[in-house]
Amino acid sequence: MNILNPVSTIMTPNPYCIGVNETLAVADKLFKEHRIHHIPVIAEGVLVGMISKADFLFFRRGFSNSDVEKLEDDVRLNNYTAKDIMTTKLAKLDPNDKINVALEVFKVNLFHAIPVVKDNVIVGIVTTFDIINRLATDASAVASYD
Repeated sequence: MNILNPVSTIMTPNPYCIGVNETLAVADKLFKEHRIHHIPVIAEGVLVGMISKADFLFFRRGFSNSDVEKLEDDVRLNNYTAKDIMTTKLAKLDPNDKINVALEVFKVNLFHAIPVVKDNVIVGIVTTFDIINRLATDASAVASYD
C-alpha cells in the first residue's frame, strides 16, 4: 500500500448514513444488519455528526436480560434520536487527501473512522479496519526478517 495514494483508494464509498432526527432504533438496525461500527449522521444532505457503536452501546448501558429491561430499552431506542448521542466535532478528509494524512489523524486521536466529504457531502468513510484490511491483502506488503 502506497501511503501517498489518495484516501479514496481505500475508503468505503457511500457508507450507510442516518438522518439527524432518525430514532436510535434505526441506528440499532443498521449496526446489526450491516455489521458496521460507525454511522455518519446527516441533515439536509450535509454531514453533521457520527455515531460509533461504542457510543451507542454506552447509551444502551449494556444488554438486557429481563423482559422489563428489554421493554425499557425499546422505549429508549424509539424515543431518542441520532442527534442525542452523535459526536459533532469530526475530523474530515477530502477524497484526494493522502492515506498518510488519515494515518496521522488516527495516530493523534482516539477514534477509528474518518468521514470523507466532497463539497460538504459524505462520499465515503475510512476506518482503521480499511487500512488493516488493505495491508493484509496487499501483495506488495511483505515482512522481512534480517
